[in-house]
Amino acid sequence: MKSPFIAVSKSEFILYLREPSAFFFTLIFPLLLMLLFASIWGNEPFPGEEFGYVDFSVTAFMGMVMVTSFIMSLTTSMAAYREKGILKRFRAAPVTPFSILMGQLAAVFAVTVAGVILLLIAGFAIYDLKFMGNFFEFVFVFHLSAVSIAALGFIPASLAPTARSGEVIANIMYFPMLFLSGAALPHSMLPDFLKDISLLLPLTHAIKLMQGVWLGGHFWDYPVHLAVLIGFVFAGLFVSVRFFRWE
Repeated sequence: MKSPFIAVSKSEFILYLREPSAFFFTLIFPLLLMLLFASIWGNEPFPGEEFGYVDFSVTAFMGMVMVTSFIMSLTTSMAAYREKGILKRFRAAPVTPFSILMGQLAAVFAVTVAGVILLLIAGFAIYDLKFMGNFFEFVFVFHLSAVSIAALGFIPASLAPTARSGEVIANIMYFPMLFLSGAALPHSMLPDFLKDISLLLPLTHAIKLMQGVWLGGHFWDYPVHLAVLIGFVFAGLFVSVRFFRWE
């Protein structure tokens, strides 16, 4: 008998691919932005450095893929299921809130990985993208970053009563993270007070951590970023499972 987790994951992945807007903004839009900015600044090494703009910024575009997937798509889809009574039907089956959330996570994570692969293919093929870190360390911090953003997205996904409210909440969370974390704009361009506010956002720490490891650092060199992301994982999972609403 197929487990609830696998059943939810498979159905959600198929449904996601059938949604043109979600497909575009997760897979195509970050790639187009990277190509646009790279066409302006290129990827020649910065003065005194071994890396250029694309090398430095590729992890920021990975963060954009994550926040689009785990905040916008996850929140709105779960809220729509709640409004239509689909989650209420799940409740009658042997499916727990944790199984539903993990099934959603697996499906959206697969799409996120696809979006990141497109970024990397374009970066390596067009701009001679350079990876200076340890592969296994980067895989670890990438997964931690993705799960931390997803855990934050689980909270409104577990509580929003309607698709409209889910969309509003998702937008309130999405745009500050997009513009303050360094995903859409370089973090260094922000005034100091916005930099301080951005430290409240998990995506800021995720991008800083992935960026540091990508450029040759080690994940243990960033204990604050690690601690914040791990904290968001546990807090998000606890709140979402504890207060999950079926209807």
